[in-house]
Amino acid sequence: MWGICSRAMVKVGMAKPCGLVKPCHLVKPVSATRVSGRYLTHQRGLPALPVPPLQQTCERYISALEPIVEVDELKHTKELLAEFQKAGGVGERLQRGLEKRASKTDNWLSEWWVQVAYLTYRLPVVVHSSPGLVLPRMNFRDKQGQIRFAAKLIAGVLDFKTMIDNETLPVEYLGGKPLCMNQYYEVLSSCRIPGLKKDSVVNHAKSSRPPKHITVVHNFQFFVLDVYNSDGTPLTSDQLCVQLDRICSSSQQTNMVPVGILTTQHRDLWGKAYLNLIKDKTNKQSVSAIQRSIFTLCLDGAMPQVSEETCRSTAAVQMLHGGGSQWNSGNRWFDKTLQFIVGEDGTCGANYEHAPAEGPPIVALIDHVVEYTRKPEMTRSPMVPLPMPQKLHFNITPEIKKDIEEAKQDMNILAGDLDIRVTVFGHFGKDVPKSHKMSPDAFIQVALQLAYYRMYQHCCATYESASLRMFRLGRTDTIRSASNASAAFVKAFDDPNRQNTEKVDLMAKAVAAHRSYTNMAISGQAIDRHLLGLKLLALEENLSMPEIFTDPAFAKALHYRLSTSQVPSKADCVMCFGPVVPNGYGVCYNPMEDHINFAVSSFNTCKETDASQLAQAVENALLDMRTVLDQTPRAKL
Repeated sequence: MWGICSRAMVKVGMAKPCGLVKPCHLVKPVSATRVSGRYLTHQRGLPALPVPPLQQTCERYISALEPIVEVDELKHTKELLAEFQKAGGVGERLQRGLEKRASKTDNWLSEWWVQVAYLTYRLPVVVHSSPGLVLPRMNFRDKQGQIRFAAKLIAGVLDFKTMIDNETLPVEYLGGKPLCMNQYYEVLSSCRIPGLKKDSVVNHAKSSRPPKHITVVHNFQFFVLDVYNSDGTPLTSDQLCVQLDRICSSSQQTNMVPVGILTTQHRDLWGKAYLNLIKDKTNKQSVSAIQRSIFTLCLDGAMPQVSEETCRSTAAVQMLHGGGSQWNSGNRWFDKTLQFIVGEDGTCGANYEHAPAEGPPIVALIDHVVEYTRKPEMTRSPMVPLPMPQKLHFNITPEIKKDIEEAKQDMNILAGDLDIRVTVFGHFGKDVPKSHKMSPDAFIQVALQLAYYRMYQHCCATYESASLRMFRLGRTDTIRSASNASAAFVKAFDDPNRQNTEKVDLMAKAVAAHRSYTNMAISGQAIDRHLLGLKLLALEENLSMPEIFTDPAFAKALHYRLSTSQVPSKADCVMCFGPVVPNGYGVCYNPMEDHINFAVSSFNTCKETDASQLAQAVENALLDMRTVLDQTPRAKL
């Protein structure tokens, strides 16, 4: 469920979220009538995030370790936990501190989370943090088709923005309970600002004069495009076409310095380069215009033609990092919360910076936009003259040029290291697990465990993100997909001495265990954020770090070789992201009714991992699991 993790978070005891709500088939918006009350009334009505009981978390932590650590390691961890939980000990003190924090804040975790998971995280946001989203290839192949589609896309985003501005967004529900809608108010007109040791996020939607423009990038050149008429109405698609055409005509030169590539850098390097860049008044004004804009639209040139089989994987590269300095990595501003990417060859999608929000608002917005682009245009544009879009200028000093060259080199190394495979599993979709009364997400997660075990002959710590949006300002917690039940299943599945009936029984138990952990996580009772809170409180109070957090088993529990994420959407798309550890995989999937879209990533510098091999192993696991179910009489299930 949008479970991206990041390496920095592994160090502090977490994994990076992206959390769409689970189980996805229970999330449904109310009918699109005006939400009763208003946004704040709705938010105040939500419960606060609970602090789980300490003993419960310690017991569940041991269960989570059992499939992934050795017996002697587990024994040592149990001793440390016994010491930690002693009456009057440090565990009790930290637990009381967390409970006190929870009583005084809207959400005891959210402010900590955005700081530790994102803003103090210093690896590049590209690949390591920001997800890409690949839409199905559109049916245009030239500049005019690109401009026409991009214009409708802008109009679709503005249509969605009207619902945000008017606070008429349908409230989403999970299992009958309303969800926090705050993140919808964070994704437009916001931007990450680089710092020397930590970044910040600014949201201009909340300012007294909210922005009325978007940024358009074409041939590495940035333009301000006002998207509202003087009477406050949004520009129509026809008007937007005229403006985009003007932008493309005035940015034909291709030897421009790609200032945007600076945003792909390590955050400390970008923080220094940023201060240097904005010393110049013109540069400062240009950067400010990008940061203030509602969102960024990247108009990419056509890419070299590839086979039908690899076109989605090639598109994923464009959405995730732009393909390096020779392609489109400089045709971006990766600090912008939301970038829509439209290629001249029909390649389309988005990239988003993760700090302000998880995936749900992004996917809801994109679903809305895709639907909008398919509708015939109803309004005819008034023939009023429109002001020329304003080109943003940059004065490039030798020092800035040097920073750009360094950023190009680093981006090219990162682009060369990432291997990403987008595949469509076309044999079945949600329909098969549902017909066996199994959760589709749990079924896919168990298949991932089987695929990994077949490749490596052991189980590994696995991350899947669960949404905490049942709670005010909720972000995510971790669903730990490697369980005792999944371990028992994967070890038995290829054993010729085991009967199919036993394999099906173990499969059902593994699926049920995953489902149970999911329900626990979305109700605020999982272990990872609680343990993180205890650790951060110890740091905040300058206590000596409790040994459970310096224990090798704790590091093993947070070394997510499988970082996985379900991204359900109405559009036939797939999200993608990089692995969170050097020897790991990023696996994202969108289960549709009769097929499943997968994106699998790994690093080429790691000889142990292979994205294509894992993608094939997942396909085989899903097919083999269905075969065993089909061969086993229903009465035995």
